[in-house]
Amino acid sequence: MGFARTCSVALVGVEGVVVEVQADLEPGVAAFTLVGLPDKSLTESRDRVRAAVVNSGGEWPQKKLTVGLSPASVPKAGSGFDLAIACSVLGAAERIDPRVLADLVMIGELGLDGRVRPVRGILPAVLAAADAGYEQVVVPECAAAEASLVPGVSVLGIRSLRQLIAVLTDEPVPEEQTEDPERPDPLLSGLRLPGTGAATGMHTFGAAHQDQGHDLADVVGQRSARTAVEVAAAGAHHLFLEGPPGAGKTMLAERLPSILPPLDRQASLEVTAVHSVAGLLPPGKPLIGTAPYCAPHHSATMQALVGGGPGTARPGAVSLSHRGVLFLDETPEFSSKVLDALRQPLEAGHVIIARSAGVVCFPARFLMVLAANPCPCGRFSQTNEQCECPPAAIRRYQARLSGPLLDRVDLRVEVDRVTRGELSASGAGGEATVRVADRVRAARERAAARLAGTPWRTNSEIPGRELRSRWRAAPGALDDAERSLERGVLSARGLDRVLRVAWTVADLSGHDRPDATDVALALQLRTGVPRGVPMAIGAAV
Repeated sequence: MGFARTCSVALVGVEGVVVEVQADLEPGVAAFTLVGLPDKSLTESRDRVRAAVVNSGGEWPQKKLTVGLSPASVPKAGSGFDLAIACSVLGAAERIDPRVLADLVMIGELGLDGRVRPVRGILPAVLAAADAGYEQVVVPECAAAEASLVPGVSVLGIRSLRQLIAVLTDEPVPEEQTEDPERPDPLLSGLRLPGTGAATGMHTFGAAHQDQGHDLADVVGQRSARTAVEVAAAGAHHLFLEGPPGAGKTMLAERLPSILPPLDRQASLEVTAVHSVAGLLPPGKPLIGTAPYCAPHHSATMQALVGGGPGTARPGAVSLSHRGVLFLDETPEFSSKVLDALRQPLEAGHVIIARSAGVVCFPARFLMVLAANPCPCGRFSQTNEQCECPPAAIRRYQARLSGPLLDRVDLRVEVDRVTRGELSASGAGGEATVRVADRVRAARERAAARLAGTPWRTNSEIPGRELRSRWRAAPGALDDAERSLERGVLSARGLDRVLRVAWTVADLSGHDRPDATDVALALQLRTGVPRGVPMAIGAAV
């Protein structure tokens, strides 16, 4: 009887569970049994592994073979267990010393010719192995850069099963034929899912220095909206832009990621892990260092926006925009149930998906930007009489955005129609992205220094009780906001959000704490009611 074991990782969302892959050989009729809650793709590994071993020059044992995946209570999915199964079988057949395999974690899919193909979720899988105390992992060669992002782990990137057998048995490592650099590597196809290209809106958007095609200087006029975008970026506040078609709502939203500061190391790993699981990690760029940007179509389903789907739940747009921007253009055209599903992740910073196969938790701390027309035809305003929509139609259209959802939005700005004079004026464009990004970065640094030693990173995350007790505004600064609360203009949550925005305005203006002017501007951005303060901040005047 022969026995060997090694390890692999089963992913549950973006969290991994180390799975021990055990192989047992006994005398009897040749058979291959795989146990431990495998899914369909994992069950098919029996044929892939057998062909890969034979085509790699190995001998398949003609005995009763049982491969167990432990713990058996955890569902296993995907083809990433192929490499561990093949090595455990070769260890039980004494082709490889079983003692060499015991402390290794192996992740990779095997082709019938023995080539090792990458799978999605390499980064979270290696993170789970490191958390479990493992120090050596074996991954496909083209995914070695992604696995190397985890500190304290020795990564071995291999291109074929033949190479791995040679490394583990101290034999000369054979040279594998590499693909033509002018042609796409077919092995990279395992990293992406069909239908996840740039056209879906589920893609990362570069920062200003990487994306010269989107500059805030291109936006003509819109002083109030530009100020709101700057405040949203500085404090990670949610933003609602309302205005007629062609006023520049989409332009402002597309340029918002470029003024966000670069992601720190922890945030980069979180974002990269989500995109790796979703099959959206760009080949050759294992670490995402800029804020992601997702703009799903208004016909998106609940599963596409929040996450889920058949079988193993996959991250939705709210998770793909984690630490970045989620832009919902034509927001009233979204399903009301889909929009109301955003309430929980907006408050909690994560989304929990419960299915019969288990419960999955995905991170979802994003900056939400809503854009809407004032009416079905888009021409309704206080100063424009061209709208032909009946009052009842306007009310129904605006009522598609529920009050509880809008109460979670910190900034609400009306985007006015651009006039002919503004378009034709020389130098009509506003400040460039680089200058605005510098102010946003300085404001984030002030907030980070104030929040050092706390679990919060931005002003939008601070609980209201902490703002009222630990970080107080200047005396008398909240008088107008408290009167608005008494009149019912603000809810208790709304008052907390006004105070958070006021702290962001103070950070942008260089104030030690919010004064009456900062709070008044925050109220104006929150309610849309003029408060007699200029819609500009500090150097933006």
